[in-house]
Amino acid sequence: MRSLLWGRGVSALGDGLWFTIWALYFTRILGLPVVTVGAGMAVASAVGMAAAVPLGAFADRAGPRAVLVAVTLVRAAAMAGYLAVDGTVSFLVVTVPFTALATGGTAIRTALVTGLVADPARRLRALAQQRVAQHVGYAVGAGLGALVLTADAPWAYTLAIAGNALSFLVLAGTTLLVPAPSGRPARREGARAVLRDRPYLCVAGVTAVLSLCWAMLSAGLPLWLSGSTRLPLGLGGVVVVLSSVGIAVFQVPFARFGRTARQAARTAVVSGVVLAASCLLLATTDGGAGAGAVTVVVLAAVLHVVGELSYVAANWGLSVRLMREEAKGAYQGASEAATATVQMVGPGVFTLAVGGLGALGWVLVAAVFLVAVAPLPRLTRWALRTREPAAMLPDRAS
Repeated sequence: MRSLLWGRGVSALGDGLWFTIWALYFTRILGLPVVTVGAGMAVASAVGMAAAVPLGAFADRAGPRAVLVAVTLVRAAAMAGYLAVDGTVSFLVVTVPFTALATGGTAIRTALVTGLVADPARRLRALAQQRVAQHVGYAVGAGLGALVLTADAPWAYTLAIAGNALSFLVLAGTTLLVPAPSGRPARREGARAVLRDRPYLCVAGVTAVLSLCWAMLSAGLPLWLSGSTRLPLGLGGVVVVLSSVGIAVFQVPFARFGRTARQAARTAVVSGVVLAASCLLLATTDGGAGAGAVTVVVLAAVLHVVGELSYVAANWGLSVRLMREEAKGAYQGASEAATATVQMVGPGVFTLAVGGLGALGWVLVAAVFLVAVAPLPRLTRWALRTREPAAMLPDRAS
């Protein structure tokens, strides 16, 4: 686990650096039209969602460690390939594998961790530690990205891209240091098995709706502050910092709330209610200014952190506890594909709701959170009834 943590932290540093600069690199340095960049990213994301389950199933047969290393090396080569992009075609050739493999890579990493850690509680703790390392790396990488943007010179972007490619090589090397999970390879029907598992797909799809909480910060809050309040735009940055610190400090403790599937379902309901309350608080700041409105936004941000922490713990608890042990990669691929689908539409949802409807938009998003989590306990009980005891770990009452 220590090797994986170091590798994830270094690779997340590269991710934070890249996510900070990619938009300006594509448009200012490469001179690509915004429409081309947006369409290319959308196509790559769609390919990633479609490939997540087959890639996870392949990892079940070939071994998650070997496949994760291969995926990481391909993404390293694709990142380096951005230095040679000179037009739309080469942009697509590089972007599709780099972006599309991200979703499947996350699923395979989860399968690797759960394959190395048999105890249910330790599994969730290990996944939480991975996320903490990820967010610490993101924060450092974003700081470096700010320096690159300040320099705003081709040589700075070149160094950043080379550094990110190197971070993938570090991740591949540290992954090779861990042992291969024990157990026999899965059968070929792993992908078809998860696609026929309606209870699991329903739980994964409903839980994925809660991942709108990420677009809530990245798209909804900035649009709200700039268009519907008289608050300083920098308050959005303060909220992001607050969120990052909260995740780094509390994600591991919150993992205990997803130790069983039933407990994870209840935690997801709590997440939906808390996120809805955060939305409603933000709606009350319509036209607001001054210390009172700032206080309400900060309180909404605290609720958002609690909701996000609860969602992540619940998502792990449900996706891991309900998966078939012999098809970890395929099942995690389905879970990640559901989340990626919501993430693809998330910015548009908040642009239309908050940007177009104002305070009413926040109320509608709050309703979405509440409606999504309402059937989750019943869906989880349905999924548990359809599990084969030999194919999964026991789900003891919490």
